[in-house]
Amino acid sequence: MKFAPVLIFIFLSLVCVIQCKDLIVGTSFNKRLLWQEKAEYNAIPLKKRVKEVFFSDPGQQLIMGIIARDLDHSDAEASITAGGIGFSYANIKLKSPRGSGLNYQLEIYT
Repeated sequence: MKFAPVLIFIFLSLVCVIQCKDLIVGTSFNKRLLWQEKAEYNAIPLKKRVKEVFFSDPGQQLIMGIIARDLDHSDAEASITAGGIGFSYANIKLKSPRGSGLNYQLEIYT
């Protein structure tokens, strides 16, 4: 049973990935915070809230990490629609479940 600890680790990692709605791409460890913004939308009954957040660095520094944290721990989703790691720009799309709002903390590292 040498593989039991490895299998348990993989299982717990998958459970975390399935349950977590935060977007973490690249690395923020020992990187400089380039940009930070809070994205909020109030809830509207029976409607999904969608917000597109655009970032472009005029200094053309390459992005090394992107973090989008759901501060409400809801079922909202975040995705990168353009740019991202290895680019100097990023478009991040935030989408809430029906009838809920958005409350995200966005961070970009270089």
